[in-house]
Amino acid sequence: MTKLLEDILVLDFSQFLSGPYASLRLSDMGARVIKIERPVIGDICRTLYVSDVKIDGVESTIFHAINRNKESFTADIKEETELEKIKKLIRKADILIHNFRPGVMERVGLGYETVKQMNPQIIYAQISGYGEKGEWKDLPGQDLLLQSVSGITYLNGNQTDPPTPMGVAAADILAGTHLVQGILAALFSRFDSGEGALVQVSMLESLIDFQFEVLTCFFNDGYALPERSAVNNGHAYIAAPYGIYQTADGYIALAMGSITLLGRLLQCDLLCKYDQPSEWFDKRDEIKTILKDHLLTRTTKEWLHILEPADIWCSDVFDYDTLLKSEGYNVLDMEQQVVSGNKKIKTTRCPVRVDEKILKSAKGAPALGEHTLAIGKEFEL
Repeated sequence: MTKLLEDILVLDFSQFLSGPYASLRLSDMGARVIKIERPVIGDICRTLYVSDVKIDGVESTIFHAINRNKESFTADIKEETELEKIKKLIRKADILIHNFRPGVMERVGLGYETVKQMNPQIIYAQISGYGEKGEWKDLPGQDLLLQSVSGITYLNGNQTDPPTPMGVAAADILAGTHLVQGILAALFSRFDSGEGALVQVSMLESLIDFQFEVLTCFFNDGYALPERSAVNNGHAYIAAPYGIYQTADGYIALAMGSITLLGRLLQCDLLCKYDQPSEWFDKRDEIKTILKDHLLTRTTKEWLHILEPADIWCSDVFDYDTLLKSEGYNVLDMEQQVVSGNKKIKTTRCPVRVDEKILKSAKGAPALGEHTLAIGKEFEL
């Protein structure tokens, strides 16, 4: 386990995914994370099941994946005596994280200005759904809803497909990632200034930033809406052959490249007539239709044996079963086993390497309130 953030104490009041993802990454880098949870219920993510997959028949796998390597302290912050315990912890903390809607922490007496008076050096980090101002500020910051208003659902699928969300919680994970970036920058600044900071991220801003490439094209193209390819869409602003194509036994992904060169390599004369690079975008659906039919005539491996030696950007298309059997995956050592109570759970590790070392810890997610007594004794609460 790394000691990069050794002696950094994080109080994590957040729930679900965005905030806990941020504290997860800090814990991966050596910080001590104390998860502040409500008695009895705890983080609602404990019962947020994905495909009804549970650990020990009670808690969700997603909770265990995103809350490993943390401690759990239960407190009802609406009760004055319990709130005082939390305030004592805050005075010792380096970082406070929450992802409540705007105004919630202020109502319980733990808004930034109040906390700053208790601990001027604290990094106060918060994630909201839509920001702190405007008519959307009180709306629920749920991933699918954020994807839906961000415009990103009109980039997936083909031209005639309905708006299509990404199959992962992109808004949550991106917001958590951006929050960590802000926290680390604020920590670095604190070494010189001795002062803490308020770090704010919204899920909507994170999704907008995620689309900086396509939005910049949109801004500078007369605000013309991006148009997805009608055939095998891979990117609204990239010319043919960009996309995923079916072969005789599977699929093949083709990135950017010369259509005329592809035509010669694939022995497809119909492609060779598109000898003007401008046509590769303007006539991309014509080109993709030809490619779509032609690539069905051989297996993925046969096409890869032709294209890869010619340095054409292409790849096989794997599902999880195939990925996990590949040497390219296994050499990364992306899996780890953590222990939570009596249960051993397989999950992924932190993707960051430091000095060529992988960041792993065998400590699983805590039981609700598992560390309340020990933390109370340690901090004399």
